[in-house]
Amino acid sequence: MNSSPQGTELIRALVDSEALKVAPATEVFWYTSGKVGPYYINTHYLFGGPQEATALLQFIETNADPDSATFAGQLQERIEGMYAQDQRYRGVIDRLAETATSLAESYDYVSGGQRRDWFFSIAVAGLLQRPHLYLYKDLSATLASGENGAQVPAGDLRGSTAVHVADLVTEASSYLRSWIPALRDRGAEMGAAINVVDRAQGGIAAIRGQGVGAAALLRVDGSLFDALLDAGLVDATQHQRLHAYFQDPDAAMKQFLEDNPNFVQDALNGDDPRTAQRARLLVEEDLYGLNPGG
Repeated sequence: MNSSPQGTELIRALVDSEALKVAPATEVFWYTSGKVGPYYINTHYLFGGPQEATALLQFIETNADPDSATFAGQLQERIEGMYAQDQRYRGVIDRLAETATSLAESYDYVSGGQRRDWFFSIAVAGLLQRPHLYLYKDLSATLASGENGAQVPAGDLRGSTAVHVADLVTEASSYLRSWIPALRDRGAEMGAAINVVDRAQGGIAAIRGQGVGAAALLRVDGSLFDALLDAGLVDATQHQRLHAYFQDPDAAMKQFLEDNPNFVQDALNGDDPRTAQRARLLVEEDLYGLNPGG
């Protein structure tokens, strides 16, 4: 990631769509694990913003079925509609397609994994005029066939290559557990893995360790935080906390909690049950070593 015009455009798209949110200087976000952090990434929000993206995710969660006669066609229709109407989303898809063609010399398919990968992989497949492989978490794989979007089992893919498009890579556990095996079980190889965002937690290296070329449009690291500051999207205090968190997440957040002793108690006593549950997890598991006496 750099602060080139393309990089700046993507950063602004992430912030404007709320796909990337940075906590105010006096706050942090609660994560599902019970830990806290200064930023939140929902890459799929690039699909028209939180409302549109949440609606599409709910549609996928409700209807995704490799045996469905209509799911793939209905999903593709929604994806194509957003590509036509939303400039931010269209710009991301165009860059993913450009990166795919630069990283993979030849490929037969574009693949995407259940669920959030499909927000991006289906549009890239259409742009590159390749069949889209729907990879499911149970390692099944399908191709859309016919005008109504009925899915058929992918079957024997011996000798073929797929470019995989994903929304986000952290440690690449989904790649190693599901997406690469789903292709190899059918005799295919993943020729390249293109991600919108790299969380800089070893995922790209893990994918490359499987002999797969990997890239991301943006990496969450110090250069991103500097670009956010340069663009006026964060202030100096937020910028400093982002850097500290990147260097040592637990130490940075322990320091925040020590500097803001009421933060956890306010969450425990607040009206949001999900936040209260996460705060209880932090306290009960003593995730930051704030209770050395036990």
